[in-house]
Amino acid sequence: MATIRTATVDDAWPIAEVNVRSWQSAYQGLLPEIYLRDLSVEGRAARWQRILTDPANQGDILVLLEDGTVHGFTAVDRIRGELRAIYLAPERWGSGLGRLLLDTAVAALRDSGHREATLWVLDSNVRAQRFYSAAGWVPDGATKSDTMPGEDVLLSEVRYRIDLVSG
Repeated sequence: MATIRTATVDDAWPIAEVNVRSWQSAYQGLLPEIYLRDLSVEGRAARWQRILTDPANQGDILVLLEDGTVHGFTAVDRIRGELRAIYLAPERWGSGLGRLLLDTAVAALRDSGHREATLWVLDSNVRAQRFYSAAGWVPDGATKSDTMPGEDVLLSEVRYRIDLVSG
């Protein structure tokens, strides 16, 4: 049975493992292969350790566990009403656990007093867009382009929105 709880600093390494493996699967063909190949669990774990020890992020990172093992995580911004990240181990895709994680993140945003929430997704990530649409999120017409930190790769994203009052 899956459970979801607030992440602790001890979750930094397993979050990093899920983060790297899910990026390597989800973004294959969407981001440069060399970038995905060079993703480092060690580097991501150090980043997640910094994030999880920052009091400003208290309660904003949730982990999904099965049998005591982290298989997914989500990050919300309760101040801005934004879903910042949601990743699930690739072998768990299609199991319903991603939807459970998403619904929990949406509930956290609703409970923080927001009437609507937003998220950004790569415009080329059709799989993720289908996932969000199936959960009631809709593109709102906003777009943005940015480059990946330290890379010469342009990222084009579209914003999705969900009504937290009626949805």
